[in-house]
Amino acid sequence: MLYAILSEDIADSLQKRMSARPAHLTRLQDLQDQGRLVIAGPHPAIDSNTPGDAGFTGSLVIAEFVSLELAKNWADNDPYLEAGVYAKVSVKPFKQVFPQ
Repeated sequence: MLYAILSEDIADSLQKRMSARPAHLTRLQDLQDQGRLVIAGPHPAIDSNTPGDAGFTGSLVIAEFVSLELAKNWADNDPYLEAGVYAKVSVKPFKQVFPQ
């Protein structure tokens, strides 16, 4: 089943985010290599794909996991969480309707 992992950054997270980014991207690449990643990316703090010093306010990952428990476990081990980037992470089942 698919799960949406919605994360909210702490204020002024950019420095912490950048230091943990390589490890964060490695985990996402692993999901993609396994064919389980649907989409992933950050939420820019301003209306721009390149927000610069404004940074980001959170992230979204939609991926396939065997269960909600395993999706939560994966989210709980995110390097961004360990580095103190995220203030809050929620994991919810997701039903893809489009694209088919």
